[in-house]
Formats: sequence, C-alpha cells, structure tokens
Amino acid sequence: MNDLKEQRVIRTERGWAGHFCCADNCKFKRNTLLSYKDINIVVSTVGNLVINNKLEALGGGDRYYETMAFHSDANDKRFHDIDVSRGISFDCNSAILKLDADDEANKMHEDVVFEITTKLEHGYKFENYI
Repeated sequence: MNDLKEQRVIRTERGWAGHFCCADNCKFKRNTLLSYKDINIVVSTVGNLVINNKLEALGGGDRYYETMAFHSDANDKRFHDIDVSRGISFDCNSAILKLDADDEANKMHEDVVFEITTKLEHGYKFENYI
C-alpha cells in the first residue's frame, strides 16, 4: 500500500499568483503546486488585469487569462515557488482571449493540472524547458 501512496501526485492550492510581473493587479489568480517524488511543478493562472480602473490584456497582447507551468526553484525548500528559467510546456489550452471568463479560466487551470498530474504519474519528468 505504501508504494501506491508514493506514486500519487500531491496537490497543494496556494493563495498567491505564481507568475506574471503585474499579478498584483490581476483579479483572478490560481497557483497549484504539484509534488511527485523529487519533482515540484507550479501551475499558475492569472487574468482580469486591472490597470487604472480598466480591464487590460495581459502583457499588451490579446490574452485576458493565461496559464503557465514551471518547475519550482530548487533553492526554495519552503514554498517551492517558480523558477522562471524552467518553464514547461503542456498540450492543453493556455490562453483565453475574452473578458469575464473566470469559469473558463478555472477549467483551463484544472485541465493543465490534470495533464501534468497524469504525465508525472506515468514517469514524465518535464526535462525540456521553455
């Protein structure tokens, strides 16, 4: 039974944004830490960026929500926050191009968490960085 327990990804929901330099101005933030054996991956979704009381696209583009994933900083043994130099790719959708889509952003985030969890449990180590 212990072997089965060791093979499950531990999911930790956190209350802060995981990425994006203007995340403090985002009304939508999700941050999920996925821990599996010696691998820690953070899935971060931000959106509803408000600047000067106006909703703005992220990074001056056409995305109003985005999800990204990163390995955690190997030196951060307490919170396992992201290492921006070790971003990872995934197959799920990572952007929403419309306003007022928190429900879709939650689904996008959950889809990415599910994909990465499944891959980790099947031995994928996410060794290629973006």
